[in-house]
Amino acid sequence: MKVVLTNDDGIDAPGLDALAGIISTFALPVVVAPRIEQSGVAHRVTAKAPISYGPAGENRYWVEATPADCARVALKHLAVDADWLISGINPGANLGSDVYNSGTVAAAREAAILGCRSIAVSQYISKGGAVDWTATARHAATILRMLMSQALEAGSFWNVNLPHPLARDAAVAYRFCDLDTHPHAYTYRTEGAQLIYQGTIHDRPRDAGKDVAVCFGGAAAITRIPIGACTHHEHRPGKGSVGT
Repeated sequence: MKVVLTNDDGIDAPGLDALAGIISTFALPVVVAPRIEQSGVAHRVTAKAPISYGPAGENRYWVEATPADCARVALKHLAVDADWLISGINPGANLGSDVYNSGTVAAAREAAILGCRSIAVSQYISKGGAVDWTATARHAATILRMLMSQALEAGSFWNVNLPHPLARDAAVAYRFCDLDTHPHAYTYRTEGAQLIYQGTIHDRPRDAGKDVAVCFGGAAAITRIPIGACTHHEHRPGKGSVGT
């Protein structure tokens, strides 16, 4: 099995290395990632300018472009026979309305548009916390294996958000859930002729049982997102837990 790996944090990001370590235990990873960080670029793609790319090791390529571009370059040129594309692991949540401005999610969405099964993986970080990549990798590995063993409806992709903090050895609960459509609670502060964003994801509004509340409540939130829908409205029933 061949799996394309990408992200929006750049080819040297620790989350990408963690993801490569997971996938290399059961499949051939092919890394096709932005040369530099591209966080928050959403689903921007390049069609009217050349795209530079080059090798960064065995089955590893940097691309001077966005995450969605990386998905295109991988699936149309560098790894056309890939079975999956996985984007991440992003240091920070991509929940609810975040999926529309996230480069991490855009790469998985572009893969789904191109007919390739895909997953976006993000690690929520609690206020004042830090990512333990060893713990993140252990829990992500089990969830990824579980999802990749299941059928995935064409025209959709999985969006996974791990809770924080994570214990290295204890199991983490997971729930299949819908996207929360609440906007962030934010304002702008005026400084001279400039506007400064003021808001925090930790205080965002949320509905019980949807992805924001699930992840903030300590379980991994797993959402199937159709590429042609504004909101997710059909999720797999049930919940469970996965060990390390």
